[in-house]
Amino acid sequence: MVQAERQVNRKRRTGTVVSSTNDKTVIVAVSRATRHRLYRKVIRQTKRYAVHDPDNRATVGDLVTIEESRPVSKTKRWRLVDVMTERDVAEVAPTSLDEALVDEMQRTAARAAAEAGETGGAGADAAARTAAGDGDEEGEAEA
Repeated sequence: MVQAERQVNRKRRTGTVVSSTNDKTVIVAVSRATRHRLYRKVIRQTKRYAVHDPDNRATVGDLVTIEESRPVSKTKRWRLVDVMTERDVAEVAPTSLDEALVDEMQRTAARAAAEAGETGGAGADAAARTAAGDGDEEGEAEA
């Protein structure tokens, strides 16, 4: 007797990968919109699924299809079916900095420190003059 293959209806979801830091696991956020039953306002709900990705195909930002499966671990009940669209993740690791940029940043920091020193000194001098009675006319009018 030949066993016929059973067709199993499994739930499928489409979502975006939000984390791929773990080995063979990605976190997929699936969003859905429902109407509130009393107020009829559209409410957007997001659910995060731990998905088994044995080949580490998916990266952050990819649009993926996931499918229900047997439990793979404590939290993983879904498996990756397809990576629909891949998002390029830019590698931001400069090899060297532009010397002009470094000089400009140093000058800006020095100028900010100098202005803070001048402002603090001028404010202290004005407070000392006011306390001594040598201040401006407003200080004398109040006294």
